[in-house]
Amino acid sequence: MSGKFIDITLRDGAALSAYVTQPAQGSGPGIVLLHDTAGLDDFVMRTADLYAEEGYVVLAPRLPSHDPKPGGVAAENFAALVDSLRALPQQAGKIGVIGFGHGGQLATRIASQADVDCAACYCAGDFHALLDDIPTIRCPMVFHFSGDGAHDPRDIESALAGKPHIERYVYPDTKNGFIVPESAHYDKPAALMAYSRTLSMLRKVLGPLFDLNRLWEQHCYFEFGTRDVDAVMPTMVGEPYVNHVPTMTGGVGHDQLKRFYRYHFVHSNPADTRLIPVSRTIGSDRVVDEFVFCATHDREIDWLLPGLAPTGKYFEVPMLAVIRFRGDKLYNEHIYWDQASVLVQIGVLNPEGLPVAGRQTARKLIDETLPSNELMPNWASSAGKPI
Repeated sequence: MSGKFIDITLRDGAALSAYVTQPAQGSGPGIVLLHDTAGLDDFVMRTADLYAEEGYVVLAPRLPSHDPKPGGVAAENFAALVDSLRALPQQAGKIGVIGFGHGGQLATRIASQADVDCAACYCAGDFHALLDDIPTIRCPMVFHFSGDGAHDPRDIESALAGKPHIERYVYPDTKNGFIVPESAHYDKPAALMAYSRTLSMLRKVLGPLFDLNRLWEQHCYFEFGTRDVDAVMPTMVGEPYVNHVPTMTGGVGHDQLKRFYRYHFVHSNPADTRLIPVSRTIGSDRVVDEFVFCATHDREIDWLLPGLAPTGKYFEVPMLAVIRFRGDKLYNEHIYWDQASVLVQIGVLNPEGLPVAGRQTARKLIDETLPSNELMPNWASSAGKPI
């Protein structure tokens, strides 16, 4: 954990300890982070550190253990939690509140009654207890519900209908606790999606905003332009990972990934490597890059064609990169391409009788007017039929 504990005093005189953590740049917008009945545990403190990495100053109070429900924290104390964060010298700008379970119920009540700029509620233990609060919520808010929770989706839709500033998401086949890695109900894909949706709201309302396009282009410049591994690694978080999905090459963690970059990626790319940009979509915490990778197989390309001796054949293959960021650093890369297309182009896979194509896949990506369905024998059977 990278933060520290401080003492705060509520309006009713109660003293609470709170975990405080801040971004590397030293200041930023604020988040009050409220725990569930499990208390201020490692999960909550790790989450606080994660949001600090995203650029936020986080205050995670240890709520009274004798009554963790929202009613156990008096209304006049809602503002005290927010004021305690606002009083921190490193807090700058707007403030949001995020809560899990009973902490999510409290976050909802704070959004209803205190001066915050946005809020997020995960797996509210008793959604019906919040129905009186929802009409008075004026700030942007997001609710996350487990698919197998006790809430009737019709009740949720009815309560939140006509409130465009309140987002709601249900995660099918999940149970409460799906965001907690230590939980038996942990669902990593759902947890990551919920996190990104919350972060999207935070970025829009609180900031800070980072130039992800520039950061990605700088990273690629060091990879393919200067081919400088020592410059690549500082563009990433301390423990990043890369996965080239078709070949499962890359690395997890700083040391393994740096080894991969130095000995099996940056200097194993062919001399004539070039990327043809096709599209780029930039979100709150990720970039989706669509491009054509062009090169001549003049050396063994460990990450793309591992174990295959150079054939001297030129190839072009469409690729898709999904790059996730934490704050102003890359966190991970998922890279996809059609491996069969590459193998056909370098002459090690015979396409006869198989639904695979070579360089045509790259050409059609750029020129959509080229013929479709040429690999589909049944295409001719629908000619002339009513449509």
